[in-house]
Amino acid sequence: MAWQRAALLADIHTDTPLPVAIGDESLALYNIGGTIYATSNVCTHEHAWLSDGYLDGDCIECPLHAALFHVPTGEVRGGPVTEGIKTYPIRVEGAEVFVDLDGETSGSAAQVCGS
Repeated sequence: MAWQRAALLADIHTDTPLPVAIGDESLALYNIGGTIYATSNVCTHEHAWLSDGYLDGDCIECPLHAALFHVPTGEVRGGPVTEGIKTYPIRVEGAEVFVDLDGETSGSAAQVCGS
């Protein structure tokens, strides 16, 4: 599938995950301190949208049962969950953010210039 346009950079606000759909994939995009991240938007514990959760620093808390995931790596940080979430490579080109759905990775991010 390669790189897919996911959003405009201006639509990804700090402290508020942005839900996006690319094909059948549901993703959450984050702006944490000027760095953009992409993860799966679905909690691995039970089906809940992580973009409806609470962003605390660099962790996202699931709104359903308070599972906690580290956004940069997808690792579990707490709660009733044992499986981490997928993270995806992203790149920023001008005003647009692209995600590589085939390139699942841990810790992928893109620094936003001027942030």
